[in-house]
Amino acid sequence: MAAFNLTLSESSMFILTGIPGLEAAHVWISIPFSIFYIIALLGNFTVLFIVGKEQSLQKPMYLLICMLALTDITMSTSFVPKALCIFWFNLKSITVKGCLTQMFFFYAVSTIHSAVLVTMAFDRYVAICNPLRYATILTNARIAKLGLLGMIRAVLFILPMPLLLSIQPFCANRIIPHTYCDHIAVAKMSCGDITASRVYGLVMAFVIIGFDLMLIGLSYGLIIKAVLRISSKEAHQKALNTCTAHICALLMVYPVGLFSSLTHRFGQGIAPHVHIILSNLSYLIPPMLNPIIYGVKTKELRDKVLKYICRMYSPHAVVFKLA
Repeated sequence: MAAFNLTLSESSMFILTGIPGLEAAHVWISIPFSIFYIIALLGNFTVLFIVGKEQSLQKPMYLLICMLALTDITMSTSFVPKALCIFWFNLKSITVKGCLTQMFFFYAVSTIHSAVLVTMAFDRYVAICNPLRYATILTNARIAKLGLLGMIRAVLFILPMPLLLSIQPFCANRIIPHTYCDHIAVAKMSCGDITASRVYGLVMAFVIIGFDLMLIGLSYGLIIKAVLRISSKEAHQKALNTCTAHICALLMVYPVGLFSSLTHRFGQGIAPHVHIILSNLSYLIPPMLNPIIYGVKTKELRDKVLKYICRMYSPHAVVFKLA
Protein backbone atom coordinates (compact mmCIF):
# COMPACT_ATOMS: atom_id res chain seq x y z
CA MET A 1 0.00 0.00 0.00
CA ALA A 2 2.86 2.32 0.88
CA ALA A 3 4.58 1.51 -2.42
CA PHE A 4 1.35 2.23 -4.29
CA ASN A 5 0.99 5.61 -2.54
CA LEU A 6 4.57 6.51 -3.40
CA THR A 7 4.07 5.63 -7.06
CA LEU A 8 0.80 7.57 -7.18
CA SER A 9 2.48 10.56 -5.55
CA GLU A 10 5.44 10.49 -7.93
CA SER A 11 3.13 10.15 -10.94
CA SER A 12 1.61 13.55 -10.15
CA MET A 13 4.92 15.40 -9.68
CA PHE A 14 7.53 17.16 -11.81
CA ILE A 15 11.08 17.98 -10.75
CA LEU A 16 12.45 21.45 -11.59
CA THR A 17 16.25 21.23 -11.65
CA GLY A 18 16.96 24.97 -11.60
CA ILE A 19 19.81 25.97 -13.93
CA PRO A 20 21.30 22.80 -15.46
CA GLY A 21 25.07 22.56 -15.26
CA LEU A 22 25.29 25.29 -12.63
CA GLU A 23 23.77 23.44 -9.66
CA ALA A 24 26.88 24.02 -7.56
CA ALA A 25 26.51 27.78 -8.04
CA HIS A 26 22.79 27.96 -7.23
CA VAL A 27 23.37 29.72 -3.91
CA TRP A 28 25.49 32.39 -5.60
CA ILE A 29 23.03 32.75 -8.48
CA SER A 30 20.25 33.27 -5.94
CA ILE A 31 21.89 36.50 -4.69
CA PRO A 32 21.22 38.63 -7.82
CA PHE A 33 17.84 36.88 -8.23
CA SER A 34 16.70 37.84 -4.75
CA ILE A 35 18.13 41.38 -5.03
CA PHE A 36 16.38 41.97 -8.36
CA TYR A 37 13.13 40.57 -6.97
CA ILE A 38 13.22 42.69 -3.80
CA ILE A 39 13.98 45.85 -5.82
CA ALA A 40 11.11 44.99 -8.20
CA LEU A 41 8.66 44.54 -5.32
CA LEU A 42 9.76 47.70 -3.50
CA GLY A 43 9.73 49.82 -6.67
CA ASN A 44 6.38 48.64 -7.99
CA PHE A 45 4.61 48.73 -4.62
CA THR A 46 5.97 52.26 -4.16
CA VAL A 47 4.42 53.30 -7.50
CA LEU A 48 1.08 51.75 -6.50
CA PHE A 49 1.18 53.43 -3.09
CA ILE A 50 2.07 56.89 -4.44
CA VAL A 51 -0.57 56.85 -7.19
CA GLY A 52 -3.17 55.45 -4.79
CA LYS A 53 -2.51 58.16 -2.19
CA GLU A 54 -2.20 61.14 -4.54
CA GLN A 55 -5.48 62.27 -6.10
CA SER A 56 -3.60 64.40 -8.64
CA LEU A 57 -1.96 61.26 -10.09
CA GLN A 58 -5.16 59.31 -10.60
CA LYS A 59 -5.19 60.01 -14.33
CA PRO A 60 -5.05 57.65 -17.34
CA MET A 61 -1.26 57.74 -17.77
CA TYR A 62 -0.61 56.90 -14.12
CA LEU A 63 -3.33 54.27 -14.06
CA LEU A 64 -1.49 52.60 -16.94
CA ILE A 65 1.77 52.79 -14.97
CA CYS A 66 -0.08 51.13 -12.05
CA MET A 67 -1.35 48.39 -14.36
CA LEU A 68 2.22 47.84 -15.56
CA ALA A 69 3.39 47.68 -11.93
CA LEU A 70 0.71 45.10 -11.06
CA THR A 71 1.68 42.87 -13.98
CA ASP A 72 5.37 43.24 -13.06
CA ILE A 73 4.69 42.16 -9.46
CA THR A 74 2.49 39.23 -10.51
CA MET A 75 4.80 38.06 -13.29
CA SER A 76 7.96 38.01 -11.15
CA THR A 77 6.11 36.48 -8.17
CA SER A 78 4.78 33.67 -10.38
CA PHE A 79 8.28 32.14 -10.70
CA VAL A 80 10.94 33.80 -8.51
CA PRO A 81 9.83 32.39 -5.08
CA LYS A 82 9.87 28.83 -6.51
CA ALA A 83 13.26 29.46 -8.13
CA LEU A 84 14.66 30.68 -4.79
CA CYS A 85 13.25 27.56 -3.06
CA ILE A 86 15.21 25.48 -5.58
CA PHE A 87 18.40 27.51 -5.09
CA TRP A 88 18.27 27.73 -1.29
CA PHE A 89 16.45 24.63 -0.02
CA ASN A 90 16.68 22.20 -2.96
CA LEU A 91 12.86 22.03 -3.04
CA LYS A 92 12.56 20.96 -6.66
CA SER A 93 9.26 19.07 -6.77
CA ILE A 94 6.03 20.58 -8.07
CA THR A 95 2.70 18.88 -8.77
CA VAL A 96 1.50 18.56 -12.35
CA LYS A 97 -1.53 20.72 -11.54
CA GLY A 98 0.67 23.27 -9.79
CA CYS A 99 3.02 23.32 -12.77
CA LEU A 100 0.22 23.88 -15.29
CA THR A 101 -1.32 26.55 -13.04
CA GLN A 102 2.02 28.36 -12.78
CA MET A 103 2.37 28.14 -16.57
CA PHE A 104 -1.07 29.65 -17.13
CA PHE A 105 -0.58 32.59 -14.76
CA PHE A 106 2.96 33.25 -15.97
CA TYR A 107 2.04 33.46 -19.66
CA ALA A 108 -1.34 35.11 -19.07
CA VAL A 109 0.23 37.92 -17.04
CA SER A 110 2.98 38.30 -19.67
CA THR A 111 0.24 38.71 -22.30
CA ILE A 112 -1.55 41.30 -20.15
CA HIS A 113 1.79 43.09 -19.71
CA SER A 114 2.13 43.30 -23.49
CA ALA A 115 -1.44 44.64 -23.80
CA VAL A 116 -0.64 47.37 -21.23
CA LEU A 117 2.40 48.43 -23.29
CA VAL A 118 0.18 48.68 -26.39
CA THR A 119 -2.30 50.84 -24.48
CA MET A 120 0.55 53.04 -23.26
CA ALA A 121 1.68 53.53 -26.85
CA PHE A 122 -1.85 54.63 -27.76
CA ASP A 123 -1.83 56.94 -24.73
CA ARG A 124 1.39 58.59 -25.96
CA TYR A 125 -0.08 58.90 -29.47
CA VAL A 126 -3.18 60.73 -28.21
CA ALA A 127 -1.12 62.93 -25.84
CA ILE A 128 1.20 64.09 -28.67
CA CYS A 129 -1.02 64.00 -31.76
CA ASN A 130 -4.37 65.01 -30.27
CA PRO A 131 -3.64 66.74 -26.94
CA LEU A 132 -6.81 68.87 -26.90
CA ARG A 133 -9.01 65.78 -26.96
CA TYR A 134 -6.83 63.67 -24.64
CA ALA A 135 -9.14 64.04 -21.62
CA THR A 136 -12.21 62.99 -23.61
CA ILE A 137 -10.59 60.13 -25.56
CA LEU A 138 -8.71 58.53 -22.66
CA THR A 139 -10.79 58.57 -19.50
CA ASN A 140 -10.13 56.44 -16.42
CA ALA A 141 -13.20 54.32 -17.27
CA ARG A 142 -11.92 53.69 -20.79
CA ILE A 143 -8.50 52.68 -19.46
CA ALA A 144 -10.23 50.21 -17.11
CA LYS A 145 -12.19 48.75 -20.03
CA LEU A 146 -9.00 48.37 -22.09
CA GLY A 147 -7.37 46.64 -19.12
CA LEU A 148 -10.32 44.24 -18.84
CA LEU A 149 -10.12 43.56 -22.59
CA GLY A 150 -6.42 42.74 -22.18
CA MET A 151 -7.27 40.26 -19.38
CA ILE A 152 -9.96 38.56 -21.46
CA ARG A 153 -7.58 38.27 -24.41
CA ALA A 154 -4.91 36.74 -22.18
CA VAL A 155 -7.26 34.12 -20.74
CA LEU A 156 -8.69 33.13 -24.14
CA PHE A 157 -5.28 32.87 -25.81
CA ILE A 158 -3.27 31.28 -22.99
CA LEU A 159 -5.76 28.85 -21.39
CA PRO A 160 -5.48 26.30 -24.27
CA MET A 161 -1.73 25.92 -23.59
CA PRO A 162 -2.05 24.16 -20.19
CA LEU A 163 -5.28 22.46 -21.31
CA LEU A 164 -3.54 20.82 -24.29
CA LEU A 165 -0.77 19.60 -22.00
CA SER A 166 -3.17 18.37 -19.30
CA ILE A 167 -4.52 15.66 -21.64
CA GLN A 168 -1.02 14.43 -22.55
CA PRO A 169 0.51 11.27 -21.05
CA PHE A 170 3.78 12.14 -19.31
CA CYS A 171 6.85 9.90 -19.33
CA ALA A 172 8.49 8.38 -16.26
CA ASN A 173 11.35 10.87 -16.55
CA ARG A 174 9.76 14.08 -15.30
CA ILE A 175 12.85 16.19 -14.74
CA ILE A 176 12.35 19.68 -16.20
CA PRO A 177 15.66 21.50 -16.76
CA HIS A 178 14.29 24.91 -15.78
CA THR A 179 13.50 27.16 -12.81
CA TYR A 180 9.80 27.37 -13.72
CA CYS A 181 7.25 25.46 -15.80
CA ASP A 182 8.13 26.75 -19.23
CA HIS A 183 5.61 25.65 -21.86
CA ILE A 184 7.98 23.95 -24.29
CA ALA A 185 10.05 22.39 -21.46
CA VAL A 186 6.92 20.78 -19.96
CA ALA A 187 5.72 19.69 -23.42
CA LYS A 188 8.99 17.78 -23.91
CA MET A 189 8.10 15.65 -20.84
CA SER A 190 5.17 14.11 -22.74
CA CYS A 191 5.29 10.66 -24.31
CA GLY A 192 2.48 11.56 -26.70
CA ASP A 193 2.27 13.69 -29.83
CA ILE A 194 2.93 17.32 -28.84
CA THR A 195 2.70 18.78 -32.34
CA ALA A 196 -0.54 20.64 -31.59
CA SER A 197 0.89 22.04 -28.34
CA ARG A 198 4.15 23.11 -29.99
CA VAL A 199 2.42 24.75 -32.94
CA TYR A 200 -0.14 26.52 -30.75
CA GLY A 201 2.55 27.89 -28.44
CA LEU A 202 4.65 29.15 -31.34
CA VAL A 203 1.67 30.65 -33.20
CA MET A 204 0.45 32.41 -30.05
CA ALA A 205 3.92 33.85 -29.43
CA PHE A 206 4.02 35.32 -32.93
CA VAL A 207 0.35 36.39 -32.99
CA ILE A 208 0.45 38.16 -29.62
CA ILE A 209 3.89 39.73 -30.01
CA GLY A 210 3.42 40.44 -33.73
CA PHE A 211 -0.02 42.04 -33.32
CA ASP A 212 1.07 44.12 -30.32
CA LEU A 213 4.27 45.26 -32.02
CA MET A 214 2.27 46.22 -35.12
CA LEU A 215 -0.04 48.43 -33.03
CA ILE A 216 2.90 49.94 -31.16
CA GLY A 217 4.73 50.56 -34.45
CA LEU A 218 1.62 52.20 -35.91
CA SER A 219 1.30 54.50 -32.87
CA TYR A 220 4.94 55.54 -33.03
CA GLY A 221 4.80 55.95 -36.81
CA LEU A 222 1.96 58.46 -36.36
CA ILE A 223 3.84 60.13 -33.50
CA ILE A 224 6.97 60.56 -35.64
CA LYS A 225 4.87 61.88 -38.52
CA ALA A 226 3.26 64.45 -36.21
CA VAL A 227 6.57 65.46 -34.61
CA LEU A 228 8.28 65.98 -37.98
CA ARG A 229 5.59 68.53 -38.88
CA ILE A 230 6.64 70.66 -35.91
CA SER A 231 9.47 73.06 -36.66
CA SER A 232 10.37 73.82 -33.03
CA LYS A 233 13.36 71.84 -31.67
CA GLU A 234 12.01 72.37 -28.17
CA ALA A 235 8.75 70.67 -29.15
CA HIS A 236 10.73 67.79 -30.68
CA GLN A 237 12.64 67.34 -27.43
CA LYS A 238 9.46 67.48 -25.36
CA ALA A 239 7.81 64.81 -27.51
CA LEU A 240 10.91 62.62 -27.23
CA ASN A 241 10.99 63.00 -23.45
CA THR A 242 7.31 62.07 -23.30
CA CYS A 243 8.02 58.74 -25.01
CA THR A 244 11.44 57.87 -23.55
CA ALA A 245 10.21 55.81 -20.57
CA HIS A 246 7.81 53.81 -22.73
CA ILE A 247 10.46 53.13 -25.39
CA CYS A 248 12.84 51.86 -22.66
CA ALA A 249 10.10 49.53 -21.38
CA LEU A 250 9.53 48.21 -24.92
CA LEU A 251 13.25 47.58 -25.53
CA MET A 252 13.53 45.61 -22.29
CA VAL A 253 10.58 43.33 -23.05
CA TYR A 254 10.20 42.47 -26.73
CA PRO A 255 13.72 41.91 -28.19
CA VAL A 256 15.00 39.80 -25.27
CA GLY A 257 11.70 37.96 -24.79
CA LEU A 258 11.36 37.06 -28.48
CA PHE A 259 15.04 36.02 -28.70
CA SER A 260 14.65 33.83 -25.60
CA SER A 261 11.50 32.17 -26.98
CA LEU A 262 13.06 31.43 -30.38
CA THR A 263 16.38 30.13 -29.02
CA HIS A 264 14.54 27.83 -26.61
CA ARG A 265 12.73 26.22 -29.56
CA PHE A 266 15.35 26.35 -32.32
CA GLY A 267 18.71 27.21 -30.73
CA GLN A 268 20.02 23.65 -30.43
CA GLY A 269 23.64 24.79 -30.38
CA ILE A 270 23.19 27.09 -27.37
CA ALA A 271 24.06 25.70 -23.92
CA PRO A 272 20.95 24.92 -21.78
CA HIS A 273 22.06 27.14 -18.89
CA VAL A 274 22.28 30.11 -21.29
CA HIS A 275 18.63 29.50 -22.31
CA ILE A 276 17.51 29.34 -18.69
CA ILE A 277 19.44 32.38 -17.45
CA LEU A 278 18.34 34.48 -20.43
CA SER A 279 14.72 33.41 -19.98
CA ASN A 280 14.75 34.28 -16.27
CA LEU A 281 16.43 37.65 -16.77
CA SER A 282 13.98 38.61 -19.54
CA TYR A 283 11.15 38.30 -16.99
CA LEU A 284 13.03 39.62 -13.96
CA ILE A 285 14.93 42.72 -15.13
CA PRO A 286 11.94 44.66 -16.62
CA PRO A 287 9.92 44.49 -13.36
CA MET A 288 12.98 45.79 -11.52
CA LEU A 289 13.77 48.63 -13.93
CA ASN A 290 10.27 49.80 -14.97
CA PRO A 291 9.45 51.67 -11.73
CA ILE A 292 12.93 53.22 -11.74
CA ILE A 293 12.61 54.39 -15.35
CA TYR A 294 9.09 55.78 -14.88
CA GLY A 295 10.06 57.30 -11.53
CA VAL A 296 12.99 59.16 -13.08
CA LYS A 297 11.42 60.16 -16.40
CA THR A 298 7.92 61.10 -15.16
CA LYS A 299 8.21 64.46 -13.38
CA GLU A 300 4.95 64.38 -11.40
CA LEU A 301 5.61 60.88 -10.10
CA ARG A 302 9.23 61.74 -9.30
CA ASP A 303 8.20 64.82 -7.32
CA LYS A 304 5.65 62.84 -5.29
CA VAL A 305 8.19 60.12 -4.51
CA LEU A 306 10.68 62.76 -3.34
CA LYS A 307 7.97 64.32 -1.19
CA TYR A 308 7.26 61.04 0.59
CA ILE A 309 10.96 60.28 1.04
CA CYS A 310 11.50 63.69 2.62
CA ARG A 311 8.49 63.17 4.90
CA MET A 312 9.83 59.79 5.93
CA TYR A 313 13.24 61.05 7.00
CA SER A 314 12.28 64.57 8.08
CA PRO A 315 8.57 65.34 8.62
CA HIS A 316 9.21 69.12 8.60
CA ALA A 317 11.57 69.16 5.62
CA VAL A 318 10.91 71.29 2.55
CA VAL A 319 10.61 69.35 -0.69
CA PHE A 320 12.75 70.72 -3.49
CA LYS A 321 11.48 69.84 -6.96
CA LEU A 322 13.96 68.78 -9.60
CA ALA A 323 13.80 70.57 -12.94
